[in-house]
Amino acid sequence: MARLYIFAIGGTGSRVLKSLTMLLASGVKPHTDTEFEIVPIIIDPHKSNEDLKRTVSLLDNYQKIADHTGNLEGFFSTRVSTLDKLVTTQNRLTGSFTFSLQEVANTRFKEYIDYNLLDEANKSLTDLLFSGKSINKHGVPVDLLDVEMDIGFVGNPNIGSVVLNQVKDSEEFTEFASNFSANDRIFIISSIFGGTGAAGFPTVLKNIRDARNNSNINGVGFLQDAKIGAVTVLPYFNVESDNESPIQKSDFIAKTKSALSYYKDNVNSSVNALYYLADDFTGKPYKNDPGNNGQKNDAHFIEMAAALSIIDFLGIPDSELTTQGGLPVQPIYKEFGIRNDNAELSFPDFYDYTERQISLRLSQLYLFKKYLQEQINSSAEKEAWSLDEPKINRRFMDSPFYRTNLLDFLNHYEAWLNEMSNNKRGFSPFNTSASLDSFIKGKKVKSGFGSRFNYHDFNNKLSKLSKSMQYPSAANKILNLFFKATEDLLKSKYGINN
Repeated sequence: MARLYIFAIGGTGSRVLKSLTMLLASGVKPHTDTEFEIVPIIIDPHKSNEDLKRTVSLLDNYQKIADHTGNLEGFFSTRVSTLDKLVTTQNRLTGSFTFSLQEVANTRFKEYIDYNLLDEANKSLTDLLFSGKSINKHGVPVDLLDVEMDIGFVGNPNIGSVVLNQVKDSEEFTEFASNFSANDRIFIISSIFGGTGAAGFPTVLKNIRDARNNSNINGVGFLQDAKIGAVTVLPYFNVESDNESPIQKSDFIAKTKSALSYYKDNVNSSVNALYYLADDFTGKPYKNDPGNNGQKNDAHFIEMAAALSIIDFLGIPDSELTTQGGLPVQPIYKEFGIRNDNAELSFPDFYDYTERQISLRLSQLYLFKKYLQEQINSSAEKEAWSLDEPKINRRFMDSPFYRTNLLDFLNHYEAWLNEMSNNKRGFSPFNTSASLDSFIKGKKVKSGFGSRFNYHDFNNKLSKLSKSMQYPSAANKILNLFFKATEDLLKSKYGINN
């Protein structure tokens, strides 16, 4: 099986990866016959970042659900792995989705670069390159050289580019490079208007393309000419004004212009497919949190669009992603557009391709969640589908898999949708309190005989399918049976196709 290694850099990287996890859980897949295993590698020095912790927890849960159920056909069917599970030799990797940056915790930047050991000439040069003020993890203004890097690089990519260069010498990078094969691909997620992402994208990209010159790595094989995609997220949200914070909305555009100019000359020609995303819609500003308070942002529609760029990249044929001598033969550049410029988006506001890509699958997972919340307690051990072996009974519904893994994930799916709905620009595809025949905004159940849609219809469909399918376990049954049932019902009742 081919693999897609995803380098998710900074807070935006984690949030986009979270949206990708939701899309994969719903069964969204690229339009290709090639099956890809997803290997996320999160790079962020801010380990207390709530966005990072929520994403890692979600990925861990996704992995447990998939591992517990075995062969799945729709929900959770894309395999997601940590890097250590791919390594056949003995290694010291942690089994986490996060990359371990060394010598960052409780370390000031000047200590990281051994500033006091420099001669006077190099000290003067360093003072010039890293002049200015920033903020430490206690919220106190300090000289840039005195920044403690626990909370990231707080909008200072010049610091980030130095620290993140250690990636090339890490055990994680060594194992990644050693296990990379000709059919594998790489994708890099970053923002362009902050510190960690803006510094991390060009640094990681350069280390991949130049891996052949890295004396610490043996047998880099296909890495130099790897098929590399990337999404760089331009400003898409506002932040509260705070004169004491190093994060200012007024700096976003200036930093973006500077980074775009650098990317044009030093980055764009090294990426096979580069996706640009931004949104100038002005909504409710986020709390101005440089990182010392945990940095927890609501999910945003742009992050879901960025996740779709990864799906799109996997669907590009190999013939369009050829690379020679570390340079793509014909780089591809893409942007994302919507049909209607509304403050709140639903499925009909997307162009046809995107609507077909996500409307059925997201609706299926939502319908699955809705049934488990509203109906399964009334149907379990009564309806034929639940009585067929393996049984979906009270014992199964009390199991850790069902209560701790599956229901918890679906609750996070609902929270993710609610956060996007409440954000601006919002994405709100579902009527949360509506009945089955009107829960999808902008869609109506087909008119005519048999047009109704209620839980009686749902149970009949489940029982009919249950008789014709076999399952190795109750966990496998509930996911595969409900995926097929929700797909059939949404196609027949709502006329939704993919």
